Amino acid sequence: MRIEEAVPAIPGVPLYDLLFGDLSVDERDLPAFVDGPTGAVTTYGQLVDAIDAFAGALSVRGIGVGDVVALHAVNSAGFAIAFHGILRAGATATTVNALFTPREIEKQLRMSRAVAHVTVSPLAPGSVPAAQAAGIADDRIVVLDGWNGFLSLAQLLAEGSPALEIAVDSASGVAVIPFSSGTTGVPKGVMLSHRNLVANVQQCVERIHVEPGERVLAVLPFFHIYGMTVLLDLAVRVRATLVTMPRFDLTEFLRVIQDEKVSYAFIAPPIAVALAKHPLVDEYDLSSLRTVFSGAAPLDERLGHAVADRLGVEVLQGYGMTELSPVSHAMERGRSSSVPLSSIGPAVPGTEVRIVDIDTLDDIEAPSEGRSASGELWVRGPQVMLGYLDNPEATAGCVTDDGWLRTGDIAAYDADGFVFIVDRLKELIKHKGYQVAPAELEALLLASDRVADAAVVGETLEDGDEAPVAFIVPVGDADEEAILTELNGQVAPYKKVRRAVFVDAIPKSASGKILRKDLKATLVGGE
Repeated sequence: MRIEEAVPAIPGVPLYDLLFGDLSVDERDLPAFVDGPTGAVTTYGQLVDAIDAFAGALSVRGIGVGDVVALHAVNSAGFAIAFHGILRAGATATTVNALFTPREIEKQLRMSRAVAHVTVSPLAPGSVPAAQAAGIADDRIVVLDGWNGFLSLAQLLAEGSPALEIAVDSASGVAVIPFSSGTTGVPKGVMLSHRNLVANVQQCVERIHVEPGERVLAVLPFFHIYGMTVLLDLAVRVRATLVTMPRFDLTEFLRVIQDEKVSYAFIAPPIAVALAKHPLVDEYDLSSLRTVFSGAAPLDERLGHAVADRLGVEVLQGYGMTELSPVSHAMERGRSSSVPLSSIGPAVPGTEVRIVDIDTLDDIEAPSEGRSASGELWVRGPQVMLGYLDNPEATAGCVTDDGWLRTGDIAAYDADGFVFIVDRLKELIKHKGYQVAPAELEALLLASDRVADAAVVGETLEDGDEAPVAFIVPVGDADEEAILTELNGQVAPYKKVRRAVFVDAIPKSASGKILRKDLKATLVGGE
C-alpha cells in the first residue's frame, strides 16, 4: 500500500534563500538565538549579516561551488553563521560529530575531501591537529571563538567581504554531507541537496508547527541531521528563537527552560527518561513548556506518557534517517490525543510510504482495523538523498531505481495510516540517540593482536536504550579489560563497548554473515 499526502510548495531555491530571502526589516530585530549559559542574544539581522560576511570571507579565499568545508562545533549562533555561510558561498558543509576522536575527524575530512575546517576552542586541541593531518592548511582553519592564533569568526567578519551571488542548482547542488551508517556498515557520506533540505524544512513547517516568536530549546546537536533540519533550519524559517546549549546537563537543561521560558523542546529518549524519573525535575518551574518532541530513536509509549503526565505537556514523536534529510514521519502538534504515542505518526506531506514483505517485496496492505502485518518501511519523496558519496554500490542497495529508500526498519500501519516501528532489520545500534555501526567496531577489534574474531551487537537496557556489546574470540590469554581499553580509546564515547563476552567462535551463516540474532538471543538469555 502507498500512502500519499499533498506535496507542499517546494521553492526551487538554495536553502539560504528559503530561510532568509524574505526576512523583513521588522524581523531583523527579532531574537534568533539566545545562548543558554550566558543569555547573549543574536538578532535575525545580526545573524544574516554575519552569514553574508562569512560567505564573503570564504569566497575571497577561493572557496565556493564544489568545495567542501568541515564544521566541527557545538550548538551556538556561531555554528549557524558558519554553516549557512558555507552554503551561502556555494560550498558544501560536512558536519563533524563533536564527540569524535582526532582519528575519526581526520577520517571524515579525508573522505569528504574537505578544503577548509571550522571548529571552536573547546574542541580545537583535537580538531585542529586532525585537520592538519588531513592536509588542510593553517590559513584555512578557523576557530570561531579564537585559539592559538588561528583565524576567528570576529576576524573574518571584520574583513567585510561581501557575499557573492552564487548560482547553485538546488536540485543537484550538494548542500551538506553528514555521515551516516545507513542501514548497516561503516559510516558513509550522505549527499543532501539544497532541494532535499528545502523540502524537508517545508514538510516540517506544515507538520511540527513551531510558532513565530516561540522559544525553542536547542540541546540536540546541530551537527546531527535532526538538529540541523528540525531545530536550526525549521526554527529560523518560522522566525522562532533558538535557546542553545553546548551539551546536555540536566540541571542546566531545566534551568534554561525555566529562566528562558522555553515552550518547545526537541529531545531524544534518554532525556525523556530523566524528565520522567529524576527528582531534580520537581525543583524547577517548567510551566512554560507546552510541547516535547522526541526523535533520533524510538520512544517507549509508557515513558512518553510518564513525561506528559509529570510535566503537563504534549509529547510527540517522529521518525527519520540522515538519508531522508531526515524526517519522513511525525505526529502533529495539537493532535496528540488522536494519535497513539506508540506510533511515529503519519508520513509528512509530500511523502509516499510502502510497507514491503521482506521476502517477496510485495506491498503489505493496510487493514480495515487493527495493525497490518509487519514489513520493511520504504519511503519516497523530495527529501530522499542524492546518494552516498563515492559509493554507488551502497546507494543502489539503499535506493531503488524508482526512488524508494529502503529504511531497514520493520514497521506496520493501521487503518488511519499511522506507522509503528516494530523491529530493526538493519544492524545499527542506537545508543543515546546516536548511530553505532557494528562493522566499524568490529574492524577495530579485528585489527588488535589480542582478537582472533569478533562481532558487536546491541544489548537492550532497562530504559529501552541500546549499548554495544562485543563477542570476542580472544588470542591466547588476552583479558577483557585490555581489549576494551584498546578499542574504546579509538572511538567517540557513545560508541564505547560496555562489556565483552568471550566465545569459542562467532556464529555465521554459510555465506559468512554474522548471525547477530543468535548472539542477541544469548544476551536475552542472561549469559
